[in-house]
Amino acid sequence: MAAKVTPWHAVPVEVQLAYGTTGLTVSLPDERTTVITPVPQEAPADQGATLRDALRNPVAGPRLRELVHDGDSIAVSVCDFTRPQPREAMIRALVEELDGIAAPDAFTLLIATGTHRGNTDDELRQMLGEFAGSMRVINHDARDADSLRWCGTIGDGVPVWLNRHWLDADVKLTTGFVEPHFFAGFSGGPKLVAPGLAGLDTTLTLHDARRIGSPHATWGVCEGNPVHDDVRAIAAEIGVDFAFDVILNMDKQIIEAFAGEMFAMHLAARDAVRRTSMREVPHLFDVVVTTNSGFPLDQNLYQAVKGMSAAASIVRPGGLIVSAAECRDGFPDHGDFREPLTSSPDIATLLATIEARPASATVPDQWELQVLGRVLSRARVALYSDYLSDEDTRAAHLLPVHDISALVDDECARLGDGAQVCVLPDGPQTIAYVADRASQEILA
Repeated sequence: MAAKVTPWHAVPVEVQLAYGTTGLTVSLPDERTTVITPVPQEAPADQGATLRDALRNPVAGPRLRELVHDGDSIAVSVCDFTRPQPREAMIRALVEELDGIAAPDAFTLLIATGTHRGNTDDELRQMLGEFAGSMRVINHDARDADSLRWCGTIGDGVPVWLNRHWLDADVKLTTGFVEPHFFAGFSGGPKLVAPGLAGLDTTLTLHDARRIGSPHATWGVCEGNPVHDDVRAIAAEIGVDFAFDVILNMDKQIIEAFAGEMFAMHLAARDAVRRTSMREVPHLFDVVVTTNSGFPLDQNLYQAVKGMSAAASIVRPGGLIVSAAECRDGFPDHGDFREPLTSSPDIATLLATIEARPASATVPDQWELQVLGRVLSRARVALYSDYLSDEDTRAAHLLPVHDISALVDDECARLGDGAQVCVLPDGPQTIAYVADRASQEILA
């Protein structure tokens, strides 16, 4: 006799989703639900000591103290407000490491905005704490020609313009955090040079339809990824004196820190992230509930595409993705994401327009548009947001949802007792993959 299958609605389970600053609890069918989270990692009691130890024991190359001399100007690239980097703690560790060699006025903190808007004074105070007032702070502006300098053509034909304050510094430091990235493989490391401090034309080329359209431009793949190959080439050509990255747990606490020569440091950090954040699943799912890891990562729809992309890796074709993203900053209204998305009559037209556009005519933010288009070509996507109206959500080709639990129940009822649900409570902090669909690098 065949084993009895428990009905999908028999036992509900409550799951806490990372959403805004408060979280969101949903009730889902236990017998049909798989919850995928990063390997639990407890943060060290003294996170400052973790940072100091990394600086004093670099993965490769000399200590920072051996690279900086009295009178040197120091440029430090840091993530913008859309990233949960522990900037103040990392900068404090740098200052302590260079005590007696460099005073705070030797530092220039460059906010690596890429093509994002500049951070406000209030955001800078939140990001940098005491250092917002004691150090020179500059928002990078990819569209300000006067702030950029030509560096030549690098990599696979990339025209490189970079921030002149970065280029003029005697010592160049990058700081960031490493997590899987939906088309660059991993964040951190060389991305803090380009696109972080690059001109608009440089970023548009790095993120053109050809590069992002590559099957290797995906989560967890760096070598052979045309986006990351050129990002590394730019950092190698321009030169980075010292790199400093961390990895974080689900509570945005520092788990490990890595420092030293950029490429060796970044490789070590990537290997650590793979062990904790990339999880194998046995099959594709009918429904995948995802997030964009809560605030600040889910502050707009543009960023929320990352969580949708993570879900698309494990949803069956024609299935349902349910994304919980607060989007307190809207689409956002600045940049070039909203207009092409909402003006396209359908996703096929949006993708065709992007892929037919020559690189020289590429619009900023098209990479998120292209990735979103591919997600929507694979599955239906519903969005739970306290800030986007139903009208705006539908204009973005998404389904508005006000009760995730009820929507999942309805979908399971429609599909029957065999329906399978997966939840990524922390969104792209966990990258699930089906083994026989994954690249060898992901499995490494």
